[in-house]
Amino acid sequence: MTPEILISEVGPRDGLQNCKSIMATKDKIAWIEAEVRAGVREIEVGSFVPAKLLPQLADTADLVRHARTIEGLTVAVLVPNLHGVKAAVEAGAHKMSLPLSVSETHSLKNLRRSHQQVLAEIGEIQAFLADIPADRRPHFEVSLSTVFGCTMEGVVPESKILSLTEKLVDLDIKDIGLSDTTGYANPAQVKRMIRAVRSVAGADRVTGIHLHNTRGLGIANALAAYEEGITTFDASLGGLGGCPFAPGASGNIVTEDLAFMFEAMGVNTGINVAELIKVREILARALPDETLYGFTPDAGLPKGFDCVAA
Repeated sequence: MTPEILISEVGPRDGLQNCKSIMATKDKIAWIEAEVRAGVREIEVGSFVPAKLLPQLADTADLVRHARTIEGLTVAVLVPNLHGVKAAVEAGAHKMSLPLSVSETHSLKNLRRSHQQVLAEIGEIQAFLADIPADRRPHFEVSLSTVFGCTMEGVVPESKILSLTEKLVDLDIKDIGLSDTTGYANPAQVKRMIRAVRSVAGADRVTGIHLHNTRGLGIANALAAYEEGITTFDASLGGLGGCPFAPGASGNIVTEDLAFMFEAMGVNTGINVAELIKVREILARALPDETLYGFTPDAGLPKGFDCVAA
């Protein structure tokens, strides 16, 4: 059976960037390979940011090159600018995501660029990518960050969000993601925002969402997004992560809980949940000082639950 949704594992990037510990490259490779064996088809392995800012991700290029050798895996990375895009292309990433924070305060803190500067850089990136042959050109996504609220600005006016969306459409961005960077979203808001952004960009451009579980609504928000037709969901094994540049933004959705919810509903993810839970052992050994979260791993799978991915 063909999987109906894609769960994109972002732990090696968004999870580790918020950890005090630095995970050894060999342990990251073991983590990535184990998740692929469990049926995970896309993994964000790192970010092309300066190592002095996020030393936890200094080995991203090496991870991309290794992950490219794993059959069936889409290798994703975060890129903050054109320099990062060039590094990602050189390493061989399949997919790149650039965050455009709808909160200009957060944008200045996170990327050190205003909206105008980020949009100008996206234009340069599009021009650079256009010169790469289509069969070697990575997929490029722009994620609207802090779209459900910002810890520094509070609620960002919808008019500003839609104006930025329109500018991305004008720049011919084919994939526009929605990101609850700060964990402010609720299910009703998720539904409204998806509809609003799609009213400008079209449904075909808005298919992915990145949610945090800061206030315990991550899974509920994922279900709301699914009901609106979203098909790609970011999550982090053990719930590792958050945004170091947005105070109070903790807790990605737990990959294990998200996969269990969909599989229990009869929505095929392609993931063997029992095997996915076993991957936590790698994190527990490599990151003994970090707390791992997850209701499903703690409670165990229900008796008779079919966890064999089709």
